[in-house]
Amino acid sequence: MSEGGKSARSDLWGGAGWTAFGLLILAESFRMDRFTSMGAQLYTMPGFVPGMLGGVVVLLGLVLMLRGWRRSAAGAQEAPGEPLLNRRIGIMLALSLPYAALLIGRVPFWLATALFVTAFVVIFAPPEASPTRRWLVALAVGLLGSAIVTVMFQEVFLVRLP
Repeated sequence: MSEGGKSARSDLWGGAGWTAFGLLILAESFRMDRFTSMGAQLYTMPGFVPGMLGGVVVLLGLVLMLRGWRRSAAGAQEAPGEPLLNRRIGIMLALSLPYAALLIGRVPFWLATALFVTAFVVIFAPPEASPTRRWLVALAVGLLGSAIVTVMFQEVFLVRLP
């Protein structure tokens, strides 16, 4: 397997997909109400953070496309293709959809996010990690990540969380 991914072609297509997704986020963030009539400043406008994140997704998508283009130009050996919906994507969907549809709004945000991140880390941790280490790291990352996200959104971005 070549360094960094399965194939140059998957990097090109994946990068194009992420770039398109980031552009969609960016375009929609510009369409959001700016609340200028209420005296909103640039940093408090509802579309500011999504626009920044969309821009980062576009940038990273372009970097991925560039890597794929450079690898294909260098004649990197193509690995056999994987199906679009593989096992890892199925697991990610099985974790993400219940988090968004069932937990958010029904349990405190910090708890839902801590459970989600912990489960994600436990499932996707390197298989060679011992179960004890896997759970300890997952709990630490889940709790710390949840706390950081909660504080950032509530105190820095002034967003009320469910």
